[in-house]
Amino acid sequence: MFTAWQNFYVIVGSSAGALIGLQFVVLSLVANRLTKRVDAQTGGTFSTPTIIHFSAVLTLAAILCAPWDTVVAPASVLGVFGFAGVVYTALVARRIRRQTVYRPEFEDWLFHVVLPFAAYGTLLVSALAVPTRLREALLGIGAAVLLLLLIGIHNAWDGVMYHVFVRGRDEKDGKP
Repeated sequence: MFTAWQNFYVIVGSSAGALIGLQFVVLSLVANRLTKRVDAQTGGTFSTPTIIHFSAVLTLAAILCAPWDTVVAPASVLGVFGFAGVVYTALVARRIRRQTVYRPEFEDWLFHVVLPFAAYGTLLVSALAVPTRLREALLGIGAAVLLLLLIGIHNAWDGVMYHVFVRGRDEKDGKP
């Protein structure tokens, strides 16, 4: 069953790898453009999860493209990955609540907490379903991986737009 998904994971995995590199390039360019220092707490709250999600997609694609003898081992790894993602998303939610530099909007909560929690939760549930419902589990895993990739793309774009248009405008106006 895993071989039927090879092309899917090659596509999303290579996309995630390319987007990780692009994210570092963009963050470097934005950092060089800013006249003021960006609060590290806010960067860690909103930028780090984007890299984590892209890295998760890349890692999951590699795990699922590996030549496994059985489905038990990769299912176990996916279950641990899903659980770790749920815990990490809870930590991100706590960071969002604690940071004071930016007031999060609905879209921030949706793309930094709700959707990642759904993706990692789906990954966890799908990993648990592998022994009994393999076909459905593989669809759930694929959906979770694709959702993480799309979340990462949205968050990367949102971060760039914030720094270019909001922070750039505030710096021109002399606002902190």
